[in-house]
Amino acid sequence: MDGADFAPVRIGIVSVSDRASSGVYEDKGLPALQDWLTRALKNPIAFEPRLIPDEAERISAALVELVDAGCSLVLTTGGTGPALRDVTPEATLAVAHKEMPGFGEQMRQIGLRFVPTAILSRQVAVIRDRSLIINLPGQPKSIAETLEGLKAADGSQIVPGIFAAVPYCIDLIGGPYLETHDDVCKAFRPKSAIRPARD
Repeated sequence: MDGADFAPVRIGIVSVSDRASSGVYEDKGLPALQDWLTRALKNPIAFEPRLIPDEAERISAALVELVDAGCSLVLTTGGTGPALRDVTPEATLAVAHKEMPGFGEQMRQIGLRFVPTAILSRQVAVIRDRSLIINLPGQPKSIAETLEGLKAADGSQIVPGIFAAVPYCIDLIGGPYLETHDDVCKAFRPKSAIRPARD
């Protein structure tokens, strides 16, 4: 099957960085998000990228704009630590209709497998209308680890990544049926929610 056999999805990707947005250095967050999602999903993806500074009003406005543009999923990277300029979680919560605390809890559990400072991360996930918005860490390596989880040398899952729960969450809020490449990240759905495979 090629991509035409799967539901198309519009995904917002937002990199929050004062320095990258002002051209001091090259942004690595947007390419990392786009690369991972392209590898993980079988669905054709229309990306809506945004590179913005650490300003709460700008972040909130971008999130609302992406949701209104029909993005079923919006992923942000950067601005989630304790530094004074880190305001992504606050800007995300400001536009939320529902909070999804399990995502943040699991992201910190994954991070703690690597560094004790993972407890300083403040990532949140929320639902606005029919969109799931998730804050991710700022480093490309951490983005992949958070989405994918930890695997043993034989490929078995040690710690589940958060993306395994994303397709079913999007089902529940009325979004497109997302299908993943199992070797990257196997989506989990209850048996009653799994659609038959197509030939």
